[in-house]
Amino acid sequence: VQLQASGGGLVQAGESLRLSCAASGLTFSMYSMGWFRQAPGKEREFVASIRGGGGSKFIADSVKGRFAISRDTAKNTGTLQMNDLKPEDTAVYYCAAGRPILSNIRQADGYSYWGQGTLVTVSS
Repeated sequence: VQLQASGGGLVQAGESLRLSCAASGLTFSMYSMGWFRQAPGKEREFVASIRGGGGSKFIADSVKGRFAISRDTAKNTGTLQMNDLKPEDTAVYYCAAGRPILSNIRQADGYSYWGQGTLVTVSS
């Protein structure tokens, strides 16, 4: 199984970025896909997830209304659309796949497979 995250970069506050996660070796629709981020000196934190099967979505309060998660089952990819970016969104963003139980959907240990991370830097 491989997850390849891409789309990070340097943007100014208020701009947008779209992160992608390409999966191989698993069928995304059968797994929950999550996005997590880790800023320098901070712990990895949950950003968003979309559940396998029914596709229920979960978004962290810190990004609600600005970020949106989706997946393309035909292409076996997932995306994180990030709008109105803020300097505090600066972090390495990781995509992950797994089969967490619902109560664990926001926890990193609920996901078995991880991409390599893509850096998002937002300047003020």
